[in-house]
Amino acid sequence: MKNLQDILYKVAIKQVFGNTNIEVNQLIFDSRKVGEGDVFIAQKGVNVDGHLYVDKAITLGAKAIICEGFSFDRKEGITYIRVADANEALAIMASNFYENPSTKFPVVGVTGTNGKTTIASLLYQLFTKAGYKVGLLSTVKILVGNKEYKATHTTPDSVTINRYLDMMLDAGVEYCFMEVSSHGIHQKRTEGLQFSGGIFTNLSHDHLDYHKDFAEYRNVKKKFFDDLPKSAFALTNIDDKNGNYMLQNTKAKKYSYALKTLADFKAKILEKQLSGTLISIDNTEVWTKLIGVFNIYNLTAIIATAELLGLEKLDILTIVSQLESVNGRFEYVVSEDGVTAIVDYAHTPDALKNVLETINDIRTNNEKVITVVGCGGDRDKSKRPKMAHIAAHLSNQAIFTSDNPRTEDPQIILDEMEAGISPEHYNKTLTVVNRRQAIKTACKLSDAGDIILIAGKGHESYQEINGVRSHFNDLEEVTNCFNQLKKK
Repeated sequence: MKNLQDILYKVAIKQVFGNTNIEVNQLIFDSRKVGEGDVFIAQKGVNVDGHLYVDKAITLGAKAIICEGFSFDRKEGITYIRVADANEALAIMASNFYENPSTKFPVVGVTGTNGKTTIASLLYQLFTKAGYKVGLLSTVKILVGNKEYKATHTTPDSVTINRYLDMMLDAGVEYCFMEVSSHGIHQKRTEGLQFSGGIFTNLSHDHLDYHKDFAEYRNVKKKFFDDLPKSAFALTNIDDKNGNYMLQNTKAKKYSYALKTLADFKAKILEKQLSGTLISIDNTEVWTKLIGVFNIYNLTAIIATAELLGLEKLDILTIVSQLESVNGRFEYVVSEDGVTAIVDYAHTPDALKNVLETINDIRTNNEKVITVVGCGGDRDKSKRPKMAHIAAHLSNQAIFTSDNPRTEDPQIILDEMEAGISPEHYNKTLTVVNRRQAIKTACKLSDAGDIILIAGKGHESYQEINGVRSHFNDLEEVTNCFNQLKKK
């Protein structure tokens, strides 16, 4: 139990009805989960307004209500607190409820369109190999030391974030690395947290189904850096045209990384192979298993962050050569007859372009590049023709297929993708609605030495159709295809 007055510290309160000097149980924002003695926070969500469920929450045992207005009758014996912003109030209250765990050990946030998962996950690997106990909050998974939990969102809700940070403290975790999404920032899920550092990766076309335009998307990302304290560091990719913009108003110490521009941390690619990349950073050569220019940006950010957090440079570079690629990020398997299949999470135009340019940069041009790609349903429709154009332009063969169509008709999504294909590329594109069949088609079309890129789902282990998720994993599917072809 916690005292309500204590957990309301720093919340912007407009009105109070009832007693705040009471003991409460849990902070709950889903009325279905309310129990005896809980505080119910009525949030105005994208699809649901929590204010409609206040009476239900009280019936289930809520003794305090946090809300933005009174569209309901107040009841005797219940404490009502009107706040300026329920999302922000929840986040601050969550930090207070768990006694502000983010202030007790370094928490570093990673934001940007692409690279968040890779950077956060590789920082977890690096610091673990350096002998520290580390926490990770990522799209792929949540780790408290070596204990793994399932991730449901890129940036979890504020109660979940603080609960995991509290668990990390109890487990003796010394550093935490977390992805910070634009949704998470916009919905105030990270309010109340004290970050020791922030990393900006890049900015390109994404989430414009949620944000009204690119400017809003960019400014939401910028707010993360605006809110960093003086004691933190702010590390930006200044090769990205939005890199310097992110740090314009930050109070944190500013640092930069780049491959092309003069920066505090600069890397250079010396040699590229399918098995890895030789780079030079600050005149020191390092071999890494990571592949692609985009991954060398990620690696440069990782090295910079480790230095800024106090690790010795020689130790960092030694460990960097041991780092393994992240699940579903340029992960590959080779068939018995030498066909390479690459599975990558690339689900934005920029990410798909980066991966295909990387493949084309490494290949000998004696082999075909076959790309299997789709676009998610109920998401930003404007990127569909762009994704198709990139796949057709940069591949020898492009196969368009389903990728979590959700509640949309898969064929309509594919029709919208096909609108982006230039006439000169028509003859090298196919549409196969069923993703399993599309992957099988790519395998059958391939010859020894060819490269198959299966893009969009990466680490995901499901396909979502009409609200139902069924097991589906791209790496498993292509491995099964290779095994079946081997038997024939």
